[in-house]
Parts: sequence; structure tokens; C-alpha cells
Amino acid sequence: MRVLVTNDDGVHAAGIRALTACAEAVFDDVVVVAPLAEQSGVSQSLSLHRPLRVHRFPHGHAVDGTPVDAVFIALGHLCKDQRPDLVVSGINHGPNVGYDVYYSGTVGAAREALIHGIPSVAFSFSGREPLPFDQIAPVVRWVLQRVRERGLPPEVLLNVNIPVPRPDRVAGAWLGVPGLAGAEVTTLGHRTYGNEVVYREDPRGRPYYWIGGAYPQIAEVAGTDCEAVRTGYVSLTPLQLDVTAHGERGLDPLAAIFPELPR
Repeated sequence: MRVLVTNDDGVHAAGIRALTACAEAVFDDVVVVAPLAEQSGVSQSLSLHRPLRVHRFPHGHAVDGTPVDAVFIALGHLCKDQRPDLVVSGINHGPNVGYDVYYSGTVGAAREALIHGIPSVAFSFSGREPLPFDQIAPVVRWVLQRVRERGLPPEVLLNVNIPVPRPDRVAGAWLGVPGLAGAEVTTLGHRTYGNEVVYREDPRGRPYYWIGGAYPQIAEVAGTDCEAVRTGYVSLTPLQLDVTAHGERGLDPLAAIFPELPR
């Protein structure tokens, strides 16, 4: 299998170095194509109004654009003659749980690969810098080995969130990692931000705005990725491209609004 490794924290980030090492331990052919600089929060943004440049480094290619740009350049040029069988994105410096998946460049790159018909996995590591990526290597290799042996369902990308191991809070050592309780298959949780907009003036009196937000609020709901990570479990969340609201219990969500239209 040929594996393409990308991310949104940039080609020089510690997370992509760790993911590349894990991929090389599981797969025979690993190619790295990632953004030149950090692109967190760009989701599935694509650069259409300027040229892109590719830089070669000993540990991979860097595209001066977004994570999706990197995937496009990889599939359309760098790996055109031998397309990858799998795309892995990350390891993101911070979690991508709940609604984060709609903003995340890490997940955006994996989703773009899936649009091109290539199975993909997005890895994220909860916590704050510096993150001990070496501690979670057994988890990353375990996921990659399972994907290699068993594959992924069609039109589904796997979103993996790994909590910071906390031996002081979590008993056990899953996969030999002290402070990890295990892994769970989860649904998306609810992680919302304060959506704060900070208004200030620069030294010349010109106004500027900084989009920020208070520390996110997380709903403690069993079975979600947020709850799994909070309690020391690795969350494995299947995401799909089709976000149509099909309704619950066979109910049509638009039946009361447009009852006369065919379905």
C-alpha cells in the first residue's frame, strides 16, 4: 500500500513527524505532502486565485497553501502516476471532536481524499503544547495496522482523537500506554466555543478584530467523542460525506413544510 501523509499544522510540525514514523512502521511506501505553514481552522479551503509553489525538504514536500491544496497537488501531480491507497492526516496538535470537524484542516484534508475515492484517517491529539507524541505511537500504529488489515467502509473516513495519557487520573495502560483506558467507537459530541470577537486598535488608531472565544464548553454525553476523550479513551468516529438530514424514525424533516413536493 502507498500512503500519503498530510496535516494542517505544517510540514515541520512534530505531529506529522510522529505520524510519518508510525506509517513507515506499518506500510512500505509513505509519501509526505503537507502545507508549508500552519493552516489550522481552514476546513476544506482550496486556493483558486493564486499559484501554488512546492518546496522539497528531506522529510517531504511542502505546498504553500491549505491542507486540501496539498492533497490536490499530491494526487494531481506528485503522486499522479501512483495514487495513494490511503491518506492519513495529522497528528493534529489539539483535539478535533464535535463540531471541530467542520472547521478542522486536518479533517478537511482527509475528507478531500475521500471525495477522490481514497480511504482516509484523521488523527488528533488532545492537550496543549508540548504534546508527548512518542507516548501515543502504539495507538497510532494499532489503528493503522487495523486499517491495513481490514480496510475502511466505503465513503467513510475515520476520525481518531487520542487523549493525553494521565496515569494520575486513569487506571490501566491500554496498548502499554499508562493513563489510557482503551478505545471506543463514538458519535460526534457537542463542543461549542464562546465565539468571542475582540475589538482593538493598532498603534496608528486603526481598528482590528480578533476572532477567539473562551475555552470550549463540552456536553458530557455518553457515547460521544468528547466524553470518550474526557474519560481517557481513544475515540474512533466514522464520518461520511453525505450530510443530508434523512430524518429520524422514518420521518421526513421537510414533510410539514413542502408536503406537495415529490420525494
